Amino acid sequence: MLLPWRTGIVEKFENLTAHTRRFWIRVPEPESFDYKAGQFVTFDLPIHERPNKRLRSYSIANAADGSNSFELLIVQLPDGAGSKYLFEEIQIGSELKFRGPQGVFLLHQPIIKPIYFICTGTGVAPFRAMLQEIRQKGLEHQELHLIFGTRTQGDLLYRAEFEKMQQEWPSFHYHPVLSREEWSGKKGYVHEVYEELIAQSENKEASFYLCGWKNMIDEARTKLAALGYDKKDIHFEIYG
Repeated sequence: MLLPWRTGIVEKFENLTAHTRRFWIRVPEPESFDYKAGQFVTFDLPIHERPNKRLRSYSIANAADGSNSFELLIVQLPDGAGSKYLFEEIQIGSELKFRGPQGVFLLHQPIIKPIYFICTGTGVAPFRAMLQEIRQKGLEHQELHLIFGTRTQGDLLYRAEFEKMQQEWPSFHYHPVLSREEWSGKKGYVHEVYEELIAQSENKEASFYLCGWKNMIDEARTKLAALGYDKKDIHFEIYG
């Protein structure tokens, strides 16, 4: 059963990097917009005559807090009609037609195994929401690892926030890895990082959440299966 279309109002937006922007959307009705971390919303944008060409989906980037607002993290794609509209046409107070929340890419509870959140680019958005949800609700959990792959330091979305989270939260570990820039941190791709962490861990049991480009997810699923992990321990959401 499809959810009804709603109206969202752009409260504010700010650039997080040169090509990535945070949008805060307020839903006038109902008073509280309830959703689960990992879910997404789908916009019907005025960018094409055909309805199926107008739809764009984005993961919610923050945990529900009892308000009627939510945050989105959107990258501007060179040939993306949807992101072009959102970056060039949207102003404070603009109305957006959307449907949601949707999706089953959710935290599996209770959390009885260490979790590896593995992502690239804006695929970090649902994991930020999940981590916030774990903290806000005080959910019992094991070790939590966020492995975030991108090209350069300038592309490390929410970097200061995750670094602060790691300092304050002993069970959370932040592992940024860069593929195109020399720096003091990890270099290469996400696969080498989680393989090394698994090899070093005394507890081989784990749950894996993957979000990002299809090639990364396909390779990660193959590698994790080769390491002996079952399909039920691997959850994924493909971007792009």
